[in-house]
Amino acid sequence: MKIIRPKKAYAGLPNDKLTVGVCQIAPIWFRRTETLEKITGVIETAADEGCQLVAFGEALVPGYPFWLERTDGAKFNDAKQKAMYARYLEEGVIIERGDLDKLCAIAKQRAISVYLGVMERAPDRGGHSLYCSLVFINKYGVIKSIHRKLHPTYEERLVWAQGDGHGLVVHDVGAFTVGGLNCYENWMPLARSALYAQGENLHVSVWPGGLHNTKDLPIFIAKESRSYVIAACGLMRTSDLPSDTPNRDEIVAAGAEIISNGGSTIVAPDGSFLVDPVTDEEALIVAEIDHAQVRGERQNLDLFGHYARPDVLKLHIDRTRQTGAVFKDN
Repeated sequence: MKIIRPKKAYAGLPNDKLTVGVCQIAPIWFRRTETLEKITGVIETAADEGCQLVAFGEALVPGYPFWLERTDGAKFNDAKQKAMYARYLEEGVIIERGDLDKLCAIAKQRAISVYLGVMERAPDRGGHSLYCSLVFINKYGVIKSIHRKLHPTYEERLVWAQGDGHGLVVHDVGAFTVGGLNCYENWMPLARSALYAQGENLHVSVWPGGLHNTKDLPIFIAKESRSYVIAACGLMRTSDLPSDTPNRDEIVAAGAEIISNGGSTIVAPDGSFLVDPVTDEEALIVAEIDHAQVRGERQNLDLFGHYARPDVLKLHIDRTRQTGAVFKDN
């Protein structure tokens, strides 16, 4: 895997510095355990490179549902689509079962925080639907938040359920306050604002991959929030599909070799790229970011500070974990 390090561009105080990693890899598609093993190895590499935080793409475990657009995924009551979904559901991540325990142990052992996109099979919602969830594991190996994507996008709605606001929280990592959103949630101004209001100054956006998603939006978010912005993308080529992938021949025949070309990057609070978006290859971007640059850029715009007008505009956020049934015994 290629290691990419941008030049250092800002000089602040030692305590202002944080080394972050952005990992762009392909999953072992439809294979939860093997993908988690691959991710564990990359976390080790990121720690060896000095990273204190590493971020991975959306739905990386066990992979994004790329089959939908290549196999007539919207065909109703179709046996093939039911079989694909059944396999996808079986490979989903059940956090309560301990599926992420090894990752948590590595995070604790190497003192590194992790943002990871998973397809969560949630027992608290019956266990037969999947949620596109962004999991934050702190450097002590503790899962501190599980953010379920508020609204699946386009064909995702065929296989993903709607999430809630429970995971709209931020975390302290070194000098920074870090929050994250899944893919097209990053286009939702109120979702972004929910994180800004909590003091976010390092924004993690995770994507299945695609330069069209990351060549402009991270720049806008950085300029809007005056924060560092990470775009962590997945990668998928037909050559990455395991030989026993269901309907592999049809998926391969229906399109080009590159299914998702990546586009991972890091943008500074002034909207400049620390490293240009990386495409078509697996890579680990390693960069030292500096909180002093955040403070400098907030001098003329701080959305929930000196530039706020709570007497006129105010946001109300429901962070209740939603459930379809409330049981009262006795």
